[in-house]
Amino acid sequence: MQSRWGKKSMSSEEERKKREIFDHMSPRRQQRILKKGYDKWDPFLEPKEPPFFREPDREAFPDAAEVFSGFLRYQEEQSSRRAMDPLRLEGAREICFGLLREQSERYWGMLDFCNWYSRRGGGDAGD
Repeated sequence: MQSRWGKKSMSSEEERKKREIFDHMSPRRQQRILKKGYDKWDPFLEPKEPPFFREPDREAFPDAAEVFSGFLRYQEEQSSRRAMDPLRLEGAREICFGLLREQSERYWGMLDFCNWYSRRGGGDAGD
């Protein structure tokens, strides 16, 4: 049940469980909770789920492993292209997972640079 200020009021059973949880914590953890305020602490909060695990968002974010598998199949089909050495493979995996999951702005910047560099004829510079 919620009070008019939006704070959930606890039943006596929940208060007892809260005290029990608190008493079984390490002293260091108890101090952190007391510093923030025992009354504000809610040990029964649901954990937050990353956006790519929520079912509606999952459709918007393709699974990085699935996309990377498609890339590897494409590479195998291109028999005229050079085989992927371990460093090249790791770089491809990193940018794939980065674009689809983590720090996408950083990896989109890398991709933009790679596209620009390959268009100006610098695609084979490291070989």
